[in-house]
Amino acid sequence: MPSENKLSLSVQYPDPRLKEIITRSKLRRWVQAALFAPAELTIRFVDAEEGRALNHAYRGKDYATNVLTFAYTEDEDSEVTQADIILCTDVLQREAAEQGKTVESHSIHLVVHGVLHAQGYDHETDHEAAEMEQLEIEILASLGEPNPYAEA
Repeated sequence: MPSENKLSLSVQYPDPRLKEIITRSKLRRWVQAALFAPAELTIRFVDAEEGRALNHAYRGKDYATNVLTFAYTEDEDSEVTQADIILCTDVLQREAAEQGKTVESHSIHLVVHGVLHAQGYDHETDHEAAEMEQLEIEILASLGEPNPYAEA
């Protein structure tokens, strides 16, 4: 499991709906649990309009998605991980309701997922997906969260 690494964390709430629930101190704990190296990260909570615009501009997808990671150091061996992680409040809340989870529980998973992407992990191939999912399961377990991939 990851150990304590130096973390510079900026949190932005242009969409303030989750500011009281998903606090900076919680985010710091969740991010730290998923770090394998020192990091400089920004986590930004946006509405569907901004999420859609970012997903369209950078991925060519014309819809808001739950999490976008803009990794500036994608090499797993980089000394300092630098990234922006964008969480779309509208999608996050909708998915949590659909999956029967709390917003906080789903947020933990998406933050861990985004932090792993920031460190170069991906899920483009079956092997990569299996590796990333296993890491997520282990990190989430260390935070007291259930396996998000288990059949309900």
